[in-house]
Amino acid sequence: MSLEPTSRVVVIGGTSGVGLAVAHAARKAGAQVVVGSRSAETVDRALAQLPGATGRPVDVTSGESVQSFFDSVGEFDHLVYTAGDAIAGGLIADYRPEEAQRFFDIRLFRALDTVRASLSSLRPAGSITLTAGSVAYRGGPGTLLGAAMSGAVISAARSLANELAPRRVNVVALGIVRTPLWSGMTEEERTSLFASAGNNTLVGRVPEAEDVAKSFIHLMDQDYVTGTVSLVDGGGVLN
Repeated sequence: MSLEPTSRVVVIGGTSGVGLAVAHAARKAGAQVVVGSRSAETVDRALAQLPGATGRPVDVTSGESVQSFFDSVGEFDHLVYTAGDAIAGGLIADYRPEEAQRFFDIRLFRALDTVRASLSSLRPAGSITLTAGSVAYRGGPGTLLGAAMSGAVISAARSLANELAPRRVNVVALGIVRTPLWSGMTEEERTSLFASAGNNTLVGRVPEAEDVAKSFIHLMDQDYVTGTVSLVDGGGVLN
């Protein structure tokens, strides 16, 4: 799979985990890559791993920072948004609106603000790929916020695909991926999480970030797909 050498791909959240894997895959596919993340240090660290790529800090919680970022980027072809913290758990009995607000902020509200700010620079034949969780298709105890947020991202993307056409808007919906997103857990907790999550898939394992990056590249490369969801969960919703 390849992208045009003149294609420019902007990855927000592109300095670690899935976002960094997408940046690597886009470079390998032949595209020019721009990464953005809150910390200048993490941007520099990512660029050291991405020969030929460029990047700069961007704070997605600041509309001014986001607009300044896109003003500096100039015209580009594909926007990928992967920024976000670990999926929030909890039962409805423990629900707190303030926690929900914080969780939805980066993954949904700021994603939409990033899309808004990008439009003056995103070329008419370009694409936008947002990120959600496969939990949108299979809720359960402890998944309330993750399921609600993911469903909202998917619905928003379908609406945007209509509103922004001919620009294309799609979503990659992920299960649990082996990334630094879970670094706040102990090694024992992570091992248990990945083993349990892998056992709940049809392929018997959790993916690496490089596995799911392929779907982002596909949605950029396939220029006749819009308003769709690429479900990358190893068949978890079927198990």
